Amino acid sequence: MTTRLRVLDFGTVGALASQAVYHGIALAMRADDDPVLTLVNPSDPYICVGLHQEIALEVDEAYCQAHQLPIVRRHVGGGAVYLDRHQMFFHFIFPHRRAPSVVAELYPMFIEPVVRTYQTLGVNANFRPVNDIHVNGRKIGGTGAARIGDATVMVGSFMFDFDIDTMALCLKVPSEKFRDKLRTGLKDYITTLRKELATPPTREQVKKEFLRQIAHVFQLAPLTDVPNAAEKIAITEQERALSDPEWTYQTGRKFVQDGVKIAADTHLTETAFKAPGGLIRVQLLAKDDRIAGLHISGDFTVWPNDGMHTLAALLHGVALDGAALERAIQQAISTLQLQIPGVEAAHLSQAILAAVHHEPK
Repeated sequence: MTTRLRVLDFGTVGALASQAVYHGIALAMRADDDPVLTLVNPSDPYICVGLHQEIALEVDEAYCQAHQLPIVRRHVGGGAVYLDRHQMFFHFIFPHRRAPSVVAELYPMFIEPVVRTYQTLGVNANFRPVNDIHVNGRKIGGTGAARIGDATVMVGSFMFDFDIDTMALCLKVPSEKFRDKLRTGLKDYITTLRKELATPPTREQVKKEFLRQIAHVFQLAPLTDVPNAAEKIAITEQERALSDPEWTYQTGRKFVQDGVKIAADTHLTETAFKAPGGLIRVQLLAKDDRIAGLHISGDFTVWPNDGMHTLAALLHGVALDGAALERAIQQAISTLQLQIPGVEAAHLSQAILAAVHHEPK
């Protein structure tokens, strides 16, 4: 028997609501509920940052404030991105038991109907691990996954158009020369339906084809629906929660902004390392060649959501030695049963060791 898929199309809503809808639906979901697909376009542009990112390191807050661009933190990993009405966001929200338990298996499963939709519309899209969709080497969409409440969530978007110039202005960069290079790189690397097709499809055309592909791939019967009372309450609560500055700026997890020498044997430093699964930012307090404090952020995905924070705490006191550090990280990953697609113990060890201060010779 074909199971139904509830389709909740919220149309065009405010920036905060565009994130609150899927957070709320996920938190209201129960184990035996039908899976849900939500669709939404934000009416107003905003910056959305990943669960594990440090805003001060990723976003040009002065520019955003001057141009009244809200910053919203989601409960899903990945990077900071500029969002506006030219993107239609989709959110697959499934009870845990109805979705793969291994996060790396979620992406190919849920991306399949997205890729097929693009292809049917005439765009040569393909899945590129870990979680991207590419067209002839250019990115047309990224996705992210998380466990929110009793639900497994996979989010993404159909890119009708994309404001690359504003995206480049919103990100934190070391210099304006670097920003120019970033803008050029984004223009070379990102594509959209408008760029790929002489006559881009309408939102309704994309939605119709997307639902057809979902029904075929998942053997689910799409049913147009509206949120129930519990879901409406949860969405309203999430609008409040996601707008809380303590959540947005993660004040309880702040560690250190700048590298400084505290004493001859104690240093605060930071660095960045690119792993296949995303950028890893490390802020390290090293004392006597051991980890005295550690904060790890970035645009990776990790399950459970607080896993990287807990891992960093477990590494307190570990020697800053390659072999010993990698063993300790691997043990922590195993103990905590972390899933970090594209990020292995060796990558985290390299990222941490890259932050170690070395006296000039």
